[in-house]
Amino acid sequence: METLRKSFGERVRQLRRDAGVSQEDFADKCGFARSYMSRIERGTSNLSLDGIERLAQAFGLSIEDLFKGLK
Repeated sequence: METLRKSFGERVRQLRRDAGVSQEDFADKCGFARSYMSRIERGTSNLSLDGIERLAQAFGLSIEDLFKGLK
């Protein structure tokens, strides 16, 4: 069974790739270290609510839309 963190990380990775942005550039846009962005995308970091909000804003999405399609 896939964890929510893993599913969320895969969603973030796919959105970033669809936007054509490197992990490093997107981490900079969010104000995160690249290593932290990597942990988010791999599902090994437990992101705070503030971090989720920053990701949604960086993608230009609502928080609800950021979570769409997760299992």
